[in-house]
Amino acid sequence: MKYHLIASYQNKLNMKTTNRLSIHFKVRAEREKDGKAPVYMGLTVNGSKSYLALKSLQVNLIHWDISRGCAYANTKQGKKINNYLDDLRLTVKEHYRQIELKGYRVTIDLLKNAFFGIVKEEQPITFADLLSYHNEQATTLLAEGTMRHYYVTQRYLIKFFQLKFNSDNINLTDLDYKFIADFELFLYNHKPKDHQKPMDTNGVLKHLIRLKKMVNLAVNLKWITSNPFAGFKMSRKTVDKEFLNEWELKAVENKYFEISRLNLVKDMFIFACYTGLAYIDMINLKLENIVTGSDGEKWIRTFRQKTLVPVNTPILPNALRIIERYKENIRAEATGTIFPVISNQKINSYLKEIADHTGVRKNITFHVARHTFATTITLSNGVPIETVSKMLGHSKLATTQIYARVLEKKISDDMAALRAKLE
Repeated sequence: MKYHLIASYQNKLNMKTTNRLSIHFKVRAEREKDGKAPVYMGLTVNGSKSYLALKSLQVNLIHWDISRGCAYANTKQGKKINNYLDDLRLTVKEHYRQIELKGYRVTIDLLKNAFFGIVKEEQPITFADLLSYHNEQATTLLAEGTMRHYYVTQRYLIKFFQLKFNSDNINLTDLDYKFIADFELFLYNHKPKDHQKPMDTNGVLKHLIRLKKMVNLAVNLKWITSNPFAGFKMSRKTVDKEFLNEWELKAVENKYFEISRLNLVKDMFIFACYTGLAYIDMINLKLENIVTGSDGEKWIRTFRQKTLVPVNTPILPNALRIIERYKENIRAEATGTIFPVISNQKINSYLKEIADHTGVRKNITFHVARHTFATTITLSNGVPIETVSKMLGHSKLATTQIYARVLEKKISDDMAALRAKLE
């Protein structure tokens, strides 16, 4: 269903971006009077059409080439008519250009008013208009969690507007290269009043990427004539993805807690370590997603909520035992899921307690489990990166390659194999 929505949105976007001007002329032969017929100018803007009567121009049909929509150029009268039509084309195009330069979205009515000299106050397109249109479309196509990230970026933009323009909104014509550079600097210098840390390079980059996607939408809609991101370079800082090594994983896995909530979170975390599921995909997992594969083993078959990419993962014994443990859990049965529902925020809070009790000196979040599956469970044990990428539900192999680090254990194993060959 969602794929159809994406296709539908793309079709709508293509229609919206066809903001081209078309001009042609035609004679209304059926209105001929005294040997002359009126000429009409046809305008098409963004798919909307309208005909304007040229009251100052009446032509003799013997001078008019119906197939070409202009006068025959081999007569003096025909050349005179065509020169007049060319002047009209230039006039309309200049009105079109002036409307765009003022930051307005060109419409057929606005262009007609300009041509006839009708002064009508129009409001320029603002950033609020862009946000409204973007969010209306994106809420259909993007996951709820992804939209929350966009809302955060939009709140930062409004703070930047207030600081730089003393307003909650700006005209899209104010978007230029300097605007992007100033917004980047604002993000780096922003000091949160809550517990959050100032943004690092990658944090700033995420907001700039979202802004760029919204700006590209404005460019495609012809709401702005140039892209302010042209020539703007965005840099990414390479960081190692946190994961648990074999010792740390066993320390958490073998720990029993007297507090039931800690045991529940530990089991969910360990399950993700052996399956590679992200939080939202794990929490939504149902028994119907557990199937028997052609090899006779149990598999997880689902789709990543974030990208809709299919996930097909054989279930390792450690994860299978955890599934069995929660088969008769009352809270899980109430939601029809394998595990009881608990928020990601609470899980991450409880994981800090678990780390303290197990001697793990790392900042554990639930996403560390996914990294652990990619690194410690699979890649370091010789599972090909293409297979790991498929199980993680990555649409690009390059996304998986960030996990392909050379571990100390792998170096030791490889050198042991080499030593044996040399001896």
